[in-house]
Amino acid sequence: MQDLTEGVARFQRDVFPAKAELFAHLAAHHTPRTLFIGCSDARVVPELITGSEPGDLFVIRTAGNLVPAYRPGGDGVAASVEYAVSALGVSDVVVCGHSGCGAMTALAGRHDLSDAPAVADWLRHADAAQARTAATGDVSALIRQNVLAQLANLTTHPSVARARAENRLTLHGWVYDIATGGVENLSAAGPESATAA
Repeated sequence: MQDLTEGVARFQRDVFPAKAELFAHLAAHHTPRTLFIGCSDARVVPELITGSEPGDLFVIRTAGNLVPAYRPGGDGVAASVEYAVSALGVSDVVVCGHSGCGAMTALAGRHDLSDAPAVADWLRHADAAQARTAATGDVSALIRQNVLAQLANLTTHPSVARARAENRLTLHGWVYDIATGGVENLSAAGPESATAA
């Protein structure tokens, strides 16, 4: 906890004053351009990966970067998606998986999650991806298929479907490589480098 306290002090002393004008603007305006849905993994930092400033991204982080398909009553993920798309008017949504994902590793390895029932229940939102790669047990393939499956789940959300029908929203699937810093852009035509897209 000492590290965090010292970090807050450094932020208040060094970072905040250097960006005082930006923070003054952000105090009155909340207009992110992109909804970034990533994994809860501490090694995956959306703002760092994308070089974004505070206020640029509306971020949802879940274990395995999972987005449950829409259902009435929803959940926190559905509410956050709806808010970003309908209220904030983001123009892009990125679902970003990553190398070495513990959630996907657990699924590919069929790990016993009986001691973690909430985790086991949550990972059912990756069933479509797991079904496509079950025969191989290839974690990298599962990570990619999971990103595509979560993009498909996103399209079941009414706010997303409406915005896409009105050509106001574009969906993107990325896979971040922790070891190299590379970002792979998964497109309908196949993978390509996000830097070339």
